[in-house]
Amino acid sequence: MTATQTNDPKVREIVQSIQKLDVDEQLALFYFIYKEMGDSITPAAPGASTVSPAVADGLFNQVKELSHEEQLQLQRDLINKADTLHTREYGSMSDTTKLLFWYRLAQGMDAHTVIPMPSSYEISSQSKEIIEKIKPLDFGVQMSLFRDYVAPMGAEPKPGSAV
Repeated sequence: MTATQTNDPKVREIVQSIQKLDVDEQLALFYFIYKEMGDSITPAAPGASTVSPAVADGLFNQVKELSHEEQLQLQRDLINKADTLHTREYGSMSDTTKLLFWYRLAQGMDAHTVIPMPSSYEISSQSKEIIEKIKPLDFGVQMSLFRDYVAPMGAEPKPGSAV
């Protein structure tokens, strides 16, 4: 697992603010960021040297095959760093590929191939404040922030395992 962290104290502060939210609020916040800023946040710059769309799509396709309850649990497991086959597969990805995977999840939520956000869901005032802190950041800083957020999720691949 590559968990690179930016040296920008503002980015670290925002990432820590997100991580302090409960798991379901983190999931909602990340989805609302996608909805709010999706036009400017590209799918993790697919041309980046560390992104592997085939790997991100492979895990995403596995997620699509799960029931909605299992899809939600997998997302919770990623944030909680639970040790499962899927979280170890995620943990073996580059940070940029992890970001692309989350982008695919948000797209799947919109397409209803992944458990959608309840239409009546309201994010917390804390989450709204976090979004307002992210919006004015330079695009590159936003990408660093999102990579720093998704990088530590999942579980370390077990030595000698295929994943």
